[in-house]
Amino acid sequence: MSESLNPTPPAVPDVPVADYAADAAPEANSYVPPKWRTEPRFPDGPAPDPAGSHHERRIRSFQPRRSRVTTGQGEALKRLWGTWGLDIDGHRVLDLDELFGGLPVVLEIGFGMGEATAQMAAADPGTGILAADVHTPGQGNLLALAERGGMTNVRVANGDAIILLREMLPPDSLAGIRVYFPDPWPKARHHKRRLIQPDFLTLAATRLAPGAVLHCATDWEPYAEQMLEVLTAHPDFENTQPDGGYSPRPGFRPLTRFEGQGLDKGHLVHDLLFRRTEN
Repeated sequence: MSESLNPTPPAVPDVPVADYAADAAPEANSYVPPKWRTEPRFPDGPAPDPAGSHHERRIRSFQPRRSRVTTGQGEALKRLWGTWGLDIDGHRVLDLDELFGGLPVVLEIGFGMGEATAQMAAADPGTGILAADVHTPGQGNLLALAERGGMTNVRVANGDAIILLREMLPPDSLAGIRVYFPDPWPKARHHKRRLIQPDFLTLAATRLAPGAVLHCATDWEPYAEQMLEVLTAHPDFENTQPDGGYSPRPGFRPLTRFEGQGLDKGHLVHDLLFRRTEN
């Protein structure tokens, strides 16, 4: 992932003073944020902090990270962001019909480098994929893959998916939600950071059309057990599996490189497909 959506200023600035001294405040000891937190790396591309650090303070389910953007990824961001990209700023409600030309829309939360997303978009051009992440290299890579494959049914959303769901998507507007291999936060003290929690499910249910499916996949056994428990207990969802257990991997979900590495290590991958009830 890329820039932090809710950064906490460090006690000591983490870039050389020479990089920003000219813009410093008059107070000798005042803190000046590093430029990468306040200036976009791509002026016409994804914003480093689209909703604003002041927007809210809450536990996040993702850990932002910075990594190098390749030349190809950067060029795709510069060339395509204005057409196929959008910032999750929380300032407007999206018109999905306009954005996707009337296609049914599935939200994918966390797409990594976008290979699986691109494969699904190519295999199902009649479905729009709104792919949300904060990892700038992945955003550029997915845009490049979509352009290369002529996949016009992909839109890349930059920012926090919770803000996207809560403030920018109309009720009952999604044909599905996909959460593939989210951060498992394996340490017990970090379990509160896991995305699949009752509050998230309640919010997701309000944006899914009745009968639409929430599809989760993980290779972390304890997280799979938690997902199954909270989804089974939630009144707005019902398991698509008659036996109430995990689902076989559906053919439309590609076997990703990440997943293959996990399988090589002996990890078990679990898919969960739960349908929003008619309530």
